[in-house]
Amino acid sequence: MSGNVLYDAPGPKTRRLERIGSIVFAVILLGLLAWMIKGMADRGIFDDRWAVLTDPPKGQDAEDVWKSLVVTGLGATLKAAVVAAPLALVLAFVLAILRTSGIRVVRGVAISVIEVLRGLPVLLMMLFALLAFGLSSFQAVVIGLTLYNAAIVAEILRAGLAALPKGQAEAGTAIGLTRGQTLRLVQLPQVVRLMLPSLISQFVVLLKDSSLGFIVGYPELLNAMKTNYNFFGSDSRLPLFLVVAVVYLTVNITLSRLAVYIEKRLSSRGQKPVATGLATPNLGKTKV
Repeated sequence: MSGNVLYDAPGPKTRRLERIGSIVFAVILLGLLAWMIKGMADRGIFDDRWAVLTDPPKGQDAEDVWKSLVVTGLGATLKAAVVAAPLALVLAFVLAILRTSGIRVVRGVAISVIEVLRGLPVLLMMLFALLAFGLSSFQAVVIGLTLYNAAIVAEILRAGLAALPKGQAEAGTAIGLTRGQTLRLVQLPQVVRLMLPSLISQFVVLLKDSSLGFIVGYPELLNAMKTNYNFFGSDSRLPLFLVVAVVYLTVNITLSRLAVYIEKRLSSRGQKPVATGLATPNLGKTKV
């Protein structure tokens, strides 16, 4: 039996109305887009200000502009994110394990640390590291991103551990594994696979939060954009802003697609039988 059991399939009249509605919506959307473009053209948006990307003034080359944005700015952004992400993940594993400890004092301390780190703004952590400890802007950005995202990822891992069947831990104990071995060998690998989309989404947030380094003087992508429009003038803000927006979207969408790809690979790999070196028992019908 085919078909959706929740509702009846739409008939010819309903499908015709859906097509008409889609066409009307598309026409309205195109009309709004044309109106916005005309309004921007009337305000001189499409004048020679875009030359800053192809033939910039003041004796500069387009290569210098693009290099300052994509190589220097984006490079600094990725550098902070690449250093902070693994540090946050390691700290998150520690906090998640302590958060699920059977010792009340240890569990209470871990909960307190997580709640404090979650409650503090990332920028405040960066400023504290910069002003209180006299660290460099790069170190301040990395510390702020690490501490905040470690708390968030620790809660993601804790939720994943809570979602696992209790029989997983009991099975580990039954075969002689300690609690730490059960977490490391049985539970955490499943949690990472289960919560992978949430983890990648949080790392996308980490990458975007690196833009807060702009305030503490870190030469990341937004800082590079500001340096350029301060040099070329306020008319260059829109072209530079759109370039930076496209760069952020490209990087973040790439990370999101990577998460989907990894999730599919892990799911397909999990469906294959695991080679254990033991003979597979015959599960066919037995003769009575």
